[in-house]
Amino acid sequence: MTQSHQPEPDAPADTTPTPDDSTPTVDAVVLAYLAEPMLQTGVRALLASEKVRVRVFLVDNGAPAEDVDALERLPGVTVLRPGRNLGFSAGCNLGAAAGDGQYVALVNGDAVVQPNTLARLVEELRTRPEVGIAAAAVRLADDPERLNSSGNVVHVLGLSWVGGLGEPETRIAPTEVAGAMGACLVLSREHWQRLGGFFEPYFAYHEDAEISIRTWQAGLRVVNVPDAIALHRYEFSRNPDKFYLVERNRLMFVLTLWGARALVLLSPALLALEAAMALLALRQGWLRQKARGWAWLWRHRSLVRDRRRYVRSQVVVPDRQWMAVLSDTLDTPLVSLPRLVQAPLNGVMRGYWRLVSRLV
Repeated sequence: MTQSHQPEPDAPADTTPTPDDSTPTVDAVVLAYLAEPMLQTGVRALLASEKVRVRVFLVDNGAPAEDVDALERLPGVTVLRPGRNLGFSAGCNLGAAAGDGQYVALVNGDAVVQPNTLARLVEELRTRPEVGIAAAAVRLADDPERLNSSGNVVHVLGLSWVGGLGEPETRIAPTEVAGAMGACLVLSREHWQRLGGFFEPYFAYHEDAEISIRTWQAGLRVVNVPDAIALHRYEFSRNPDKFYLVERNRLMFVLTLWGARALVLLSPALLALEAAMALLALRQGWLRQKARGWAWLWRHRSLVRDRRRYVRSQVVVPDRQWMAVLSDTLDTPLVSLPRLVQAPLNGVMRGYWRLVSRLV
């Protein structure tokens, strides 16, 4: 992993406000993985949150012992040591299960929240019962005036990417988004338990897209809140297996969440995307990772089938309704295409989706 040498944001004072009994309780789950220069600052920022009572559950997924030991001495921090890297999915599940707060916050170990961030996200959930997940406006730590994510985009073919990357923040009110970025989001413990937490076989990547779309399938909304800010030390390729996980998980995501009719109607486009991704993988040198994903899905087809049966049994709104939040435009850093190719492809996909979406 290439370490960033950007200066850290100033650490907040190591003080914890004294809340009263009516103050919302938030269990903030943070995963510690390898050497992370912003981890100490990020945990202290969570503890200094205003208008909420925060407990930090730090999951040691393989961080330097001195970093974890130093944080364990802070009041309000509980360290969980599974003894191995559980990945993002199982690590978050472990941390969330250790608490009993009214709300569960997932905050990356390389993210730093502002003092009002968690309270603002909780406020959105408490005052708007139709909202299931409230996510922070994640900004770039090395350029805080620009966004890392204003909410994640989810494509009708299952690709997911950060929205608004590198753009200045211009919003003045929360916006509905297809996906919440897992770097900083809050949901009620009741909703977390209703979802069953993350599906652990994802390990990492796409699990935030899954709980977001399942939230839409449950008839609730996902919002991104511009005045709830988290600074994030964003790196696309920290995990050497990222392409394997992203592509494998995209397929598992679509195969388990999309309705049968949608899969049939989208099958030509899905097969075309698979062929295109295989060619891209060959060109960029990660075809072996792509093939590993296919092999894993075949070996675990019973698991995927059982997961599909469970997830689809939980859907309470028509597919046509929740699928309206999906994008039909491919504009992702995962797939770099010349403009002369991307524009007509997007035009074809928009027309195709406009036609078949009426039949979903």
